[in-house]
Amino acid sequence: METKTELQNTDITIADQIGSVQIADDVVAMIAALAAVEVEGVSLPASPAAESQGRGSARKMMKNVKVDVAGENVSVDVAVAIDYGYNIPQTGQNVQTRVKAAIENMTGLIVADVNVRVAKVNMQ
Repeated sequence: METKTELQNTDITIADQIGSVQIADDVVAMIAALAAVEVEGVSLPASPAAESQGRGSARKMMKNVKVDVAGENVSVDVAVAIDYGYNIPQTGQNVQTRVKAAIENMTGLIVADVNVRVAKVNMQ
């Protein structure tokens, strides 16, 4: 997965008796990005230019996330940076669990898989 944005412009539509609710793929990607950084020891890798300017924008956060929506099923790829000293396999599983729960709870969609790529180790 490259650091470029690979988000689709399609909307997810959930129909009921009253009408429909549309959830943009960008929204699902933002939920995944925010859930990933909630895990202790995890951040999203940024370019050196973004790091020198402080915290990145929402669009920059989503560059680390790719979502693929097929009907009500979602597949997520997320690139993360993990702080030195954290157990990488366990932290990756924590990211998977947190991202899956956040997307399913907030959207009602079914998360088929969450693939985590450790792109950087933060030496703090």
